Parts: sequence; structure tokens; C-alpha cells
Amino acid sequence: MIIGVPRETKIHEYRVGLVPSGVRELVRDGHKVIVERHAGEGSGILDEEYVERGAEIVETADDVYAEAEMIVKVKEPLPQERHRFKEGQLLFCYLHLAADIELTKSLLDQKVIGIAYEMVQSDDGYLPLLVPMSEVAGRLSIQVGAHYLEKKNGGSGVLLGGVPGTNPGNVAIIGAGVVGTNAAKIALGMGASVTVLDINVGRLRYLSEIFSGNLITLVANSRSIEEAVANADLVVGAVLIPGAKAPKIVTRDMISRMRQGSVVVDVDIDQGGCIESSHPTTFDDPVFTVDGVIYYCVANMPGSVARTATFALTNVTLPYVLELANLGYKEALACDKPLAKGLSMFEGKLTCKPVAESLGLDYTPYTN
Repeated sequence: MIIGVPRETKIHEYRVGLVPSGVRELVRDGHKVIVERHAGEGSGILDEEYVERGAEIVETADDVYAEAEMIVKVKEPLPQERHRFKEGQLLFCYLHLAADIELTKSLLDQKVIGIAYEMVQSDDGYLPLLVPMSEVAGRLSIQVGAHYLEKKNGGSGVLLGGVPGTNPGNVAIIGAGVVGTNAAKIALGMGASVTVLDINVGRLRYLSEIFSGNLITLVANSRSIEEAVANADLVVGAVLIPGAKAPKIVTRDMISRMRQGSVVVDVDIDQGGCIESSHPTTFDDPVFTVDGVIYYCVANMPGSVARTATFALTNVTLPYVLELANLGYKEALACDKPLAKGLSMFEGKLTCKPVAESLGLDYTPYTN
């Protein structure tokens, strides 16, 4: 198989879909890998490193898409990229289709075979290709929130850890999954007072145990969320419904009761956001203010720590890339149930039910 790795085009997206060690594994198995020139530069990977492992460097993204049978990248294709796809071409990346009907329709029209990283799922609900980026985003959410709480950045001037004789900052984390857990870890490490809310009591019990009771856990309902948000200096939105658009759990009215200069980080923004008034931002213009509260809603947060994020991501994606290349996508989907759950579209049909329901489009189950 010919595997193509284009350079990412999203603003300040420095990750890359494949690292040199992955190229070596694919070439060893008899496949051809073509990489767009400078694709790995943002992650500190030189073209020469790819060449040394057997890749061919091509000049443009057009060259990659024209030759490759499978495209391996990180983020969903932007409008300026979508014309490059060929019918039957395999696309393996984060798609987040539930928040983007135009992207979904475009890829369906081009009859792309789309497998979404974020939808690959084991029977127990584990999302192996989403977890490492959720870990990164969760940890970054507190780092970013602390930055914008500084007065010079428009914040209220609260130090999350406080100092002796003062109260620490209050952090409310909506969702106790991977993002929420990692956000709590960093916030507690900084000395903040942390409240985590979730509807899953078992998950709250688990977090209470692993953090030795040092955080507050609350069952999420409209009243508990309202009170936690009103008292918070920093709110982190960390709600996930795999494949579906994030529900708006935190209302604008709740946010308006926060102190002026407080901060909201909506990590769910690539799935539509769980906080009312959120909308996607970029690293060039990462924040906006509503009712005196600062919103940070960058949709590709891990891209800011590209080297760490690239290696963390490709550690888990490479086995699936190899499986798809070695077996072909039909046999790979038949043999690997978690991978089959990642199939979002095939032959112009939408095969992911949560996406179809979120966008109001027809759903067609995949049959091999």
C-alpha cells in the first residue's frame, strides 16, 4: 500500500501523522510511504530522518494525495484540502464530524473511506486513540487557565495555588473522564481547590480514591453545576459522548455569575463545546470575553506541545496504520472490532450513528 503523510494546515497545528520509526515499520512490511516536505518540522522531525527510514519526500500536498491510497494525518481536512481526495481513498485521522456538517457532506460526496481516531473503541468503552490527546488537553487546560487568570492577560488576578494566608483558586471541572482526570491532577498539583462533577458516581468514587480525597466530587445536575461554576475562578469543560455533538451543560447564565476576569476552557469545542456561548478559536486569536468572563476555545490544544503530542499520538495509531496497510481496510475492519467502530463513512454512506443523529443525516450500517 502507498501511505501518504501531508503537512497539517490548521492554524498553528504542528503535529504530524507519522514519525520516522513508523515509516521504518511500514517500509519493512513492503509498503511505500510518501511524506510532504517539512511535514514533521513543527514536531522537531527533519525530512532527512524520514528519508533515512525509507520514506520518499514530495514537494506538495497535491503530490501526496494524488499518489497515496491511505492518508494518515492528525486533524480533520480543512476546506482548502478537501478537493484533493479521490473516490475510495482511505482517510485515517481525527474527524470530529458531529460538529461539522459541511466537512461530512464533502467527504461523503467524494466517497472517502473515513476512519476517525476518536471513534475507535473497545467493548468496555475505552478510546485508545483519543486518550493520549485527552491527557495532553486536560493537563494543558489548567496551564492555559492559569495563564489567562493573570491580570496582565485580562484575568481576575488569582493565583490558583494561592500563598500562605490567602485562599487558593477554585477550579470546577465538568466531566470526570480522561480530560477531567488529567486537569484535576495538574490543578491539585498547583495547589488549587478542585471540584469535579460527573453523572457517574463510580467514576467520582474512583477519582476520590486515587487523589486521596483531596478534591471535591459532586454528582452533576443543574443545581450542582450552577453552584460550582459560580464559585469557580476557572471552569474546564470536559464532557464526552463518543462521536456525538457535546451537550450544552453549562449555560451562559451560570457563567455570568462568575467573578469578572474568571476563565473558561472548553476542551470539548472540537465536538461543538459543552459550554453555552463557546465557539472555536485559534492560536492566533485564542480567547474572547462574554459577560466579563474569558473563554479559551482552541480546537487543537495539543498542537501547542506538538513534539510531545505527536509521539504520544503515533505510539497508539501506528499499530492500526500497520493493520490497515498489511490487511487492507476490509479485512482489517472485519478482524478488529474496535477499529471497525471507527469507520465513519464508506462509499458515500454515513456509517456512524451518533454523527448521523447529531447532524440529522441518514445512517447506513456498514456491512463487510
